[in-house]
Amino acid sequence: MLFNSIDFAIFLPLVFALYWLLRDKLFLQNSLIAVSSYVFYGWWDWRFLFLIMCSTIVDYLIGRELDKSKVPFQRKVLLFISIGVNLGLLGFFKYYNFFLDNFVDVFQFFGRDLNFRGLEIVLPVGISFYTFQTLSYTIDIYRRKLEPTSNFIAFTAFVSFFPQLVAGPIERATHLLPQFYTKRKFNYTMAVDGLRQILWGLFKKVVIADNCAKFANEIFNNSDSFSGSTLFLGAFFFAFQIYGDFSGYSDIAIGTSRLFGFDLMKNFAFPYFSRNVAEFWRRWHISLSTWFRDYLYIPLGGSRGSSLQKVRNIFIIFIVSGFWHGANWTFIIWGALNALYFLPLLLRNKNRIYTDTIAEDKVLPSIRELTQVFLTFLLTVIAWVFFRAENLSHAFSFFNGMFSKTFFTIPEIRPTNLLILISLFMIVEWFGRTEAFALSNIDKKMPRIVRYILYYTILLCLLYFAGAPQEFIYFQF
Repeated sequence: MLFNSIDFAIFLPLVFALYWLLRDKLFLQNSLIAVSSYVFYGWWDWRFLFLIMCSTIVDYLIGRELDKSKVPFQRKVLLFISIGVNLGLLGFFKYYNFFLDNFVDVFQFFGRDLNFRGLEIVLPVGISFYTFQTLSYTIDIYRRKLEPTSNFIAFTAFVSFFPQLVAGPIERATHLLPQFYTKRKFNYTMAVDGLRQILWGLFKKVVIADNCAKFANEIFNNSDSFSGSTLFLGAFFFAFQIYGDFSGYSDIAIGTSRLFGFDLMKNFAFPYFSRNVAEFWRRWHISLSTWFRDYLYIPLGGSRGSSLQKVRNIFIIFIVSGFWHGANWTFIIWGALNALYFLPLLLRNKNRIYTDTIAEDKVLPSIRELTQVFLTFLLTVIAWVFFRAENLSHAFSFFNGMFSKTFFTIPEIRPTNLLILISLFMIVEWFGRTEAFALSNIDKKMPRIVRYILYYTILLCLLYFAGAPQEFIYFQF
């Protein structure tokens, strides 16, 4: 079920109405969320409900046993069972054919043909997201940072919570699970702010991302036919497509959660206003970046140790992050390239210099800040080519065409209206950059008449400038 579909437009008000009719009945509210989440997820393919049920039951039982066990070896075995089951399911559905194909290719390189065929495997929507979410539960219990729950319904609702089930944010059990234990009261201010965030998320997705997708797809799919300047424009449009698409989903997810009285973690913090790559990664897909930081990077030693260890840890976390996104060498190279971007900052202790908001308390950035943002965005756009390309051959062919003498020609494709929409979008983002999302708290900043003009302008844009419907990019991960 897509957030930008008629189905969801009917589903959400029905669940919302039933949910608040059951106020003060916590068990029934949690049960409704669990059932609604399974309906939401099963809308694509009901057979994949068994996978999420399996992860839920296994981790619920292991969490209980981890708490009972006092023997370190037994606790490690239980943790490894949880990790093995969850990553085993993820690995089979997402990476089986990738490893098989590469195994066959290695033997072919040495002159041996193996008659192995891949399986026709359909990747379950959102498996990478809910797998990491439920793993946070057992890992934190193992670390004694979290008490296991005896409330199976609350745990089921936590694992399958429909607003963020298929594309995040990836919530920690320490943050979201306790919210299922306490009674929720309808908060008008919170709900209105949630509606604003949904509205802004829909604008990002429907107006920005879907329109950018049209031109990005045309240019990437026919990259041999276009000039270097047009290819760069295609990479530029993909940069805004993936940002509008993914951050738009996160905004809708967070806003929807607020309608039900839940607080989800912030997943994007205006990443295209970053002054270096380290700041970009603190602002992009925050829930995944911090997950890898806490459960992989820090256990490896983080930024402690020798320079060689620091380099190793950075490459591990970025390459694993790339591989998390998909079973393709393009994602691995994308991760490695970002590691190369990041390393000079880490080795010179410059990776934490920008933890504030750019041009804070100022209307405009300085020339230096503007230059830093431009260069960081340029590096990001280059990396996105690997992310978008079909394979490595396509990526290198794209770069070969882009960095040619035709780079300095006038692009064959010049969608003026879209460029204007992107410019207006970034202006709104700029003036909202200190907030949780661009439209947050505008009731305190703008007169009512100005607010309503803005709301109706966004609604008109959704009606008149909507692009052809596209599936959310991160559904494939």
